[in-house]
Amino acid sequence: MTRSESTPRMDFVQAGNGKEYMRRKRRVLELKSSGGVVYRFRDGKFDIALCGRNYPPIWGLPKGTPESDETQLETALREVQEETGLEVEEQKFIDSIEYWFVRAQDGARCHKMVHFYLMTAVGGDMSLHDHEFDVVKWLPIDEALDSLTYENEVKIVQKGISLVEEKS
Repeated sequence: MTRSESTPRMDFVQAGNGKEYMRRKRRVLELKSSGGVVYRFRDGKFDIALCGRNYPPIWGLPKGTPESDETQLETALREVQEETGLEVEEQKFIDSIEYWFVRAQDGARCHKMVHFYLMTAVGGDMSLHDHEFDVVKWLPIDEALDSLTYENEVKIVQKGISLVEEKS
């Protein structure tokens, strides 16, 4: 296990009595995920596939963590298919986002990097999405952008659609 994965960092603090004490900082976990912006062009407009949870209420892009020896792209393709029920093809790498959070179950500080790919659906059935989400559905681009819970995912969708428009 490397230091960047889980070794606690130490620092020193001075107590009110003037003595220095060593204090353990919470460990930092470096996490990686991959996912996709799945789009379709219908009736002259873009639709985006979003995944939703009822509690807590969240709308997001499909993504997940790699299995052993998977590439970022392989992870993205597998996770998108599992979470949406759609068979997808990768079009192009969009960008990566990163963020910090504290894991509820153990208080670990986590730094997460998520790599996103532009994808199109080539088959599948959204009703066969996995249990991780309550609903998966196509939303018109404007509604999708308004529905996404996290601003960094809004920016990823905007970048993805820009890539599609550049190709046209």
